[in-house]
Amino acid sequence: MTTATESPRNNNGTSHLDAVTTLSELLTWRVAQTPQANAYLHYDEAGQRWRAVSWKTIAGQVERMAVALENLDLPRGSRIAILLPNGLQAVCVDQAALALALVPVPMHALDNPASIAYILSDSDTKVLVVFAQEQWRAIAATGVELPSLQHVIIVEAVTAAAATSGAPSVLRLNDWLAQAGTPRTAGAARRGPEPDDLAALVYTSGTTGKPKGVMLSHDNILENVKATLQRVAPGADDLFLSFLPLSHTFERTAGYYLPIAAGSCVAHARSVALLSEDLKTVRPTILISVPRIYERTYTVVKGMLAQSALKSRLFQWAQDTGWRRFSRAQQLPFESSVPALLDDAVWPLLDKLVAAPLRAQFGGRLRAAVSGGAALSQPIAHCFIGLGIPILQGYGMTETSPVVAANSPEDNDPATIGRPLSGVEVRIGENRELQVRGRSVMKGYWKREADTEATFIEGWLRTGDQAAIENGRIRILGRIKEIIVTSTGEKIAPSDLELAITGNPLFEQAYAFGDNRPFIACIVVLSRAGWNQLAQSLRLNPDAADSLHAPEARAAVLERIREQTHSFPYYAQPRAVALTLEPWTTENTLLTPTLKLKRKNMEAHFAEVIEHLYKK
Repeated sequence: MTTATESPRNNNGTSHLDAVTTLSELLTWRVAQTPQANAYLHYDEAGQRWRAVSWKTIAGQVERMAVALENLDLPRGSRIAILLPNGLQAVCVDQAALALALVPVPMHALDNPASIAYILSDSDTKVLVVFAQEQWRAIAATGVELPSLQHVIIVEAVTAAAATSGAPSVLRLNDWLAQAGTPRTAGAARRGPEPDDLAALVYTSGTTGKPKGVMLSHDNILENVKATLQRVAPGADDLFLSFLPLSHTFERTAGYYLPIAAGSCVAHARSVALLSEDLKTVRPTILISVPRIYERTYTVVKGMLAQSALKSRLFQWAQDTGWRRFSRAQQLPFESSVPALLDDAVWPLLDKLVAAPLRAQFGGRLRAAVSGGAALSQPIAHCFIGLGIPILQGYGMTETSPVVAANSPEDNDPATIGRPLSGVEVRIGENRELQVRGRSVMKGYWKREADTEATFIEGWLRTGDQAAIENGRIRILGRIKEIIVTSTGEKIAPSDLELAITGNPLFEQAYAFGDNRPFIACIVVLSRAGWNQLAQSLRLNPDAADSLHAPEARAAVLERIREQTHSFPYYAQPRAVALTLEPWTTENTLLTPTLKLKRKNMEAHFAEVIEHLYKK
């Protein structure tokens, strides 16, 4: 059994935070340290500009919210569900709940009403804070009984008919705050949370069934924040752009609590649709992201380059040159006969013509682009890193608060997820499973004692991921439960195939399958521009739905897939394919909020298509 311990603790990271033991203390400490510094940037729709909010102002808003919550007479540990987009209101509700030893239940604002109702019921939530009245109506319409729910607070205007004092009472946020009056106890006199108290009940994405509530304590999360602070080392001059939902532990720890510890400023993006514009306007220095953002940009860039052979060759030259320079700096192995002096000589020109314009799409100031939530394909990693976008892959789970391992700017091998954080131990168990132990590991699953017991072995958390530990770095091999076993006994990791396939800009998304089947097949979402070009080359009408089912279209796409998967064993290469232009999203329940495929949902949604592929 292979084991590895954390990398050495440095002396300039968290020593000044050692006395802070809860997340509510963390905010109080930050406000005392830098009261007038910028804490957040929010977009003022009326003024059409970004406005800064200081830590002192945030503290005042949190206190106002805490008074309103305190006057509800909720027992310690009561659950407060937060169904809000990223922004100041979500931060203030969360911090107010933490200050009163209440337990935030962050939920994804784009989740479907049935899933939200399930979480409210399972968590015995007493207060729901929701953005729009229509959201509450949709939740109530599911018919799920919510006997514990006492209050629904709605941010937007509430119609007179909707505002009630029954069970649950429904109030507009501003009215609720106005009715709160003065505090019964000063904030400093309140009995705050203990380190072992719950700081969040975060529900897993539910890729393999009903979501489970992960119980994370103040100590769990704060320990992870302190360790992450050492690895990425943000500071007071850094500006984060937050766009991943705060319902996910990755964003909560790395994009919310971490900046509080570091004294960094956070800009809340207006929406994913406006992310490209916000990146150029805000110009962040640190970005917490998932691979999909880089994949989309890569697809757009490749599509543009396909129109010019000269630009394509120039782009490839710059990428290769930049990657060699990065590899030399990081002492990573690579194959090339090009001398370093030549690469250094041509780089200023290539940087000006190719790399700098790409970096400008991300604001031009990124010094750390943390990528987590899923694996990033190596061609995309090589492209962006080679052109100066400093992507740092990491790995974690909701159950580990969440960061287990990550690369750092000074020690970055994108083929791995980096080294374990300080205080985190990892080992390789049976079936090459990565197992984790440390203070950041969860207390267990809410009301799921059997599931909790099954998730641990000898005190180690079972991640469900296969991995290898090489020279202190961790490399993820695949998801144990997602391994496809064909009827011929061959084992294939579908995520590896899907990453390889989407390396071609024609493919926006891919879903590989073949469990207990004679061969691997897949369904792919084609880019509209790529499909138009391919269809015309095949003399098909790209706007006709039947064209996607044309044998020649499937044959041409399958040939592209074979090119992308040529390095895989023959039995792992897809032998049949179905085409679609309809993207898989969280709204149509085919993706988790962290943009992973919900494989059970995919299997059910495409059941007829899958059967048809294997009947041929």
